[in-house]
Amino acid sequence: MALLPPIHTPLNQHSLTALESWLQDIGAEKNSQDPCLWDWEMPKWKAAIKMDKDTLNVTWEKDGEHSNCSFPYGLSRNDVQSAIFQGP
Repeated sequence: MALLPPIHTPLNQHSLTALESWLQDIGAEKNSQDPCLWDWEMPKWKAAIKMDKDTLNVTWEKDGEHSNCSFPYGLSRNDVQSAIFQGP
């Protein structure tokens, strides 16, 4: 497991290994068919987290409804994590 930078460090200052460790730490699981896609299930909703070239894209699903948000890698891990945990 990679050592994570401080929580206020922008995502673009994280190594790929650190980003993957962070996603595992929050409970996401790497999709077996797409290494850039992570699946995350919470009690009331689920999310797909996609590591794209310029952004971290999140698609939440709750009660059959979908909502999306893109986070630039220049945002801190703390800010992105807080937003993701808010859910849809």
